[in-house]
Parts: sequence; C-alpha cells; structure tokens
Amino acid sequence: MTLILGIDPGSRVTGYGVVAMEKNKSVHVASGCVDMADLPLAERLREIFIGLTAVIREHRPDEVAIEKIFMNRNADSAIKLGQARGAAIVAAAMCELPVHEYSPNEIKQAVVGRGHATKDQVQHMVKVLLSMQGTLRADAADALGVALCHGHTRQSLTAIAASGARGARAGRWL
Repeated sequence: MTLILGIDPGSRVTGYGVVAMEKNKSVHVASGCVDMADLPLAERLREIFIGLTAVIREHRPDEVAIEKIFMNRNADSAIKLGQARGAAIVAAAMCELPVHEYSPNEIKQAVVGRGHATKDQVQHMVKVLLSMQGTLRADAADALGVALCHGHTRQSLTAIAASGARGARAGRWL
C-alpha cells in the first residue's frame, strides 16, 4: 500500500487529500483545507507550511503530488500561487518526501478523462472514485484529484516497467 498526499496550493485556501493506493483500488484516508484568507501573505505562507507539516506527520504519506502553476490573466495571483506552492513543497522536502508535479489538464484527464473538465466534474469523479458520500470542499476535492492522478500515473508506470521486464526475460522486445 502506498499513501499519497495530494496538494492543491492556494494563497488563501490550500487543499490537501491523502489517498491509499492498494493494487487497483484507491481509498480515501483524509482530506481538508488550510484556511488563511485574512492573514498577511507571510503569515499565510507560514500557515501552509505548518498545516501541511502537521498533515504529513499525522498520516505519514510515502509520496507527495502537487498541482503545477498555470498562468491565467493576473500575474500577481500567479506569483502568490507560486509562493504558496513553494511553502507546500518545502513542507514535503523538510520531511524528506519525494514531490511529483502535475498540470491541471493532466489531473483532469486522469480523474475525469477530459483535460478541460469543470471543477464540478472533478469533484463528482473524485467522490465516485473514492466511494465518498456527502459534500466535499472544492479545494479538498482538487487535492484528492492530484493524489489520484499521481496514484494512477504511478500504477501505469509500474505496470509498464513490469511488462518490459517480463518481455526482456522472455527474449522479446516490446
């Protein structure tokens, strides 16, 4: 079993989700948000670092996956998002965890099957894939989507490597 912490960084709300990958099954372990909307920027970054460090210490994930930055229209927002990502990555690095990065389109493709899916579609599929009931905050759902994306990517790469090893042992080139 592999525990994956997914992070949806934000300068006002950072979502997190922990998923256990067991063979071909994904299991929800924990999810939530680090809220810091009304704090000055430096304190928000501190809260992201402290909050995610606490999540890492509590759940002890094996790997971390985080959403990459995308540039929309507001450069100031992108810079703040980059700073939030940095605080999250440092929390993982300080706990000596490997960090994997995925673009929003890669995450949507892995979870929904469409790279330009809506937030509602991602939230719905996360709940379906993890057999969850009730409401789920959008930022936590996005973080779980990041974890699922990494889990599915990791499983695919492991299967490809295993099939390549079997082919090489049999004297075949695939």
